[in-house]
Amino acid sequence: MMKKIVFPILWVVSVFMLGGCSSDDEPEVTVNPFDIMSDSNNDGRNKIVVISDLHLGADLTYSETVNHLNRLEQFLNEVRSSATIKELVLNGDIFDEWYVPTRTNTYGDGSQAHFIRKTVAANQRIFDLFNAIIKDGKIKLTYIPGNHDMGFTAKNVDIAMPGVNQARDSNEKFGIGTYHPDGYPEIAIEHGHRYDFFSALTPGANESEAPDATLPPGYFFARIAANSFTDPTTPEAATKVPIIPEKDQSNPEQYSKYVYYSLWKYVMEKVIYVKDNFSDNIIKTNVGNFTKTYSINDVLPYSAPDGSIQMKLYNGLFTQTHWSERLKYNNAIVMTDINKAIKGSLETEFIDAQSQVQYFHNKLSEVRVVVFGHTHLPMIKSYTNLDNKPCVYANSGTWEDRKTRDKNAVIDQDVINMNFVTIYPVQGNKDRMQVALYQYKYGKHMLVSNKEVDL
Repeated sequence: MMKKIVFPILWVVSVFMLGGCSSDDEPEVTVNPFDIMSDSNNDGRNKIVVISDLHLGADLTYSETVNHLNRLEQFLNEVRSSATIKELVLNGDIFDEWYVPTRTNTYGDGSQAHFIRKTVAANQRIFDLFNAIIKDGKIKLTYIPGNHDMGFTAKNVDIAMPGVNQARDSNEKFGIGTYHPDGYPEIAIEHGHRYDFFSALTPGANESEAPDATLPPGYFFARIAANSFTDPTTPEAATKVPIIPEKDQSNPEQYSKYVYYSLWKYVMEKVIYVKDNFSDNIIKTNVGNFTKTYSINDVLPYSAPDGSIQMKLYNGLFTQTHWSERLKYNNAIVMTDINKAIKGSLETEFIDAQSQVQYFHNKLSEVRVVVFGHTHLPMIKSYTNLDNKPCVYANSGTWEDRKTRDKNAVIDQDVINMNFVTIYPVQGNKDRMQVALYQYKYGKHMLVSNKEVDL
């Protein structure tokens, strides 16, 4: 089960007012909070700001980020007006074609380009600010794909943000990317989904159903999750997952399938429970080369007549060899254990630890600072590399709202999520970097944690 992270508020960077007490005819001057950060010389453009997991949806009746849009607009205005920010990095899951209720035809009668335009229209003021930042030409705006927007082509992203810098590993594998900010090859920013069994690109998994599709099983998980909140039920009334006998490790593939089944059973009964009949065709796809309407049973493991565990979709994924090949396709450098990766899709410490596995303890890597998104759990951690030099990992969290099945629940969304990371030289020393995690609580920059590292 994913753990809730509780963090101390160390100090607050407020919006200060200059000039003391002013008369009625003297305008108050507001100092941009990005331009008065502690440990920065606040002189010239040398700050990198990273946000991720905005989950800007095409329909605000079910989108993951609605209540936080006003604060996001306020935040982006601060970014735009800052005199010391040089780069704003959008670290994945900025768009969202995954979190769509099961019975909804994602594109309707249109295309991905139409879906992008609909997303822009639903979040017009946010995209207006992204495009204003690009047009101003003072702050570099970079977009990195995440899993919820892994299928978006560069051409279609450019519809929403013309001229945005897109960090992609290649044109052929446009669903993944790593970004090294200008002048800092020692800093790596990526969404982090390439290491996630549920979310990494999955070539050749369902050729009979969807030729050339690369959408992973997490896509179907997200569709069911959206349905769980738009058409809610209770755990007691929810449809139960059939019991499959536990498998031992004498057959590695069957054991991995059982690990996968156990995760699905847990989430379908504790996290994204639904009242649908699992055999009903309710998951309308029409994205990523999937064109059919599937049932939940099509993605759930089942017990075959011979007692083996099988699946209609993704049945061939469950060998260590296949997982290693899949990691290579996703441009991961270090191979991981398949069962740990399956469990790690829910126990997110596995994903965060890939900063060490893939970068800090990879002798081919010179990276000393890594920033992921994806898990929605903001944090900063210290590591050391193979040369015993200090390294820093940060997760930029999310801006999504707190979801609830109780439509009458009163939730103070102004204290939930809305995280961002800043990276900048300490007092202008290019080789010593401050990495800081903030929460945008009540519209104020609340420092959660920070680390310094010599590059």
